[in-house]
Amino acid sequence: MDDVLKKYLPERAVAACLELIQSTGVHLKIVNERVTRHGDYRRMQDGRHQITVNSSLNKYRFLMTLVHEIAHLVAFEKYGRAIKPHGLEWKQTFQHLMLPFIRPEIFPSKLLPLLAKHFRNPKASSSTDARLSVALKQYDMQQSENSYVFELPLGSIFRLYNGKIYKKGNRRVKRYECVEMTSGKMYLFQPNAEVELIKG
Repeated sequence: MDDVLKKYLPERAVAACLELIQSTGVHLKIVNERVTRHGDYRRMQDGRHQITVNSSLNKYRFLMTLVHEIAHLVAFEKYGRAIKPHGLEWKQTFQHLMLPFIRPEIFPSKLLPLLAKHFRNPKASSSTDARLSVALKQYDMQQSENSYVFELPLGSIFRLYNGKIYKKGNRRVKRYECVEMTSGKMYLFQPNAEVELIKG
């Protein structure tokens, strides 16, 4: 397991992550990329705990996703299964588990202030934190050809991973109004949603 984790995690985080995995008794599966999520926690029918994490994530996002999913298990064990998956108990557990990793030996120094801000009130997904998400993307092995919604000019036509085509509209507080071209329905997009530009 040690050698496997070295492939996916920052070197100085491996020992502590291995300890977390062993102390919780979780079964970690590293899987091929799923577009909709970075990771997943589930309790199996036989009572065992399983976490899956995308193999395509960069080392820093892999670390955050692994700890995020372990925090679900720890919070459920401590507070019971009636808690909200991303409620206060999970947030406090995630903050507590992540704190030892937010150090310059593990994360690049330019990510540290963004991580500190994010972990004051962690979201259900780091992808909803636009600044942190954009900063983390710079460490991806394969640089994507895609654009972020916030980068596109007003009125741009773009395609989502599911093949649907949208037109970018106005910004509403934090998100952008985008119209799905076939149905005419309006959807709200996170500024850092990755899309394929068709016409700018």
